[in-house]
Amino acid sequence: MVVVAIAGGTGIAGRAVVAEAVRRGFVVRSVSRHVPLEAERIAGVQYLAGDFRSGVGMAVALGGADVLIETLDAKTGSALKALPRTSVAVLAEASRAGIERCVLLTIVNAAECSMGYYQVQAARARSYEAAGMPTSVVYATQFHNLLAGLFSAGSKVGLIPAFTGVSFQPIATADVARILVDEAAWASTDSASFHRSVRAGGPSVWSMKALAEQWKSATSARGLVTPVPLPGAFGTFLRAGKNLAPGAELGAIEFSDWLEAGSFRV
Repeated sequence: MVVVAIAGGTGIAGRAVVAEAVRRGFVVRSVSRHVPLEAERIAGVQYLAGDFRSGVGMAVALGGADVLIETLDAKTGSALKALPRTSVAVLAEASRAGIERCVLLTIVNAAECSMGYYQVQAARARSYEAAGMPTSVVYATQFHNLLAGLFSAGSKVGLIPAFTGVSFQPIATADVARILVDEAAWASTDSASFHRSVRAGGPSVWSMKALAEQWKSATSARGLVTPVPLPGAFGTFLRAGKNLAPGAELGAIEFSDWLEAGSFRV
């Protein structure tokens, strides 16, 4: 049986990966600094506490594992600044444990955006691409959850934001999880597969205004869908379509389908 370890298996993306790996019949270990309460666990999964930076718990968490998927994330502060070093530590611990392949989730074209969060994601990807062991980097577009969160936050003050001149190609976490597990199961049969790179976008590109209207209709939320200018480097990045992945429509679940399924309530 293939043993899959998921670094950060308790986060939004991590939980989706854990569920997908279980569905495929793998032996699954979720590795995080703190294990979730029993009621929050997915049946059949081994939840283990471990700290990749310090190495505490790693011998048990990774011992005998075949592949590792890293979905660790942080948004601000010292945790965000530490992420590149954490990814280096993940690779080192995986190599020490004899793991066959490491897979990283990051953001499409992150290196082309000067925002700190995106630069951190780009640095992590570079570590994987230069690692002395087989790796895969999955460059994904923005999650459905992210957009729903933006719309929800705006609706609380009566204005559902639609950044002017901006489109998105949102992808469901379930689709991203499928792609990540595909990469974890990849058999390295030649040198070309030693370091793999996969771009993963949602099934369609939509203006942010259209997505906001879909969200408002599905949720019956109050608030006016309002054009909002987005200045600065991030606005330039989005208006240039750098957040899109043309030709890489690997996602199957449209934003509207995700909303209809009630996933935004999770």
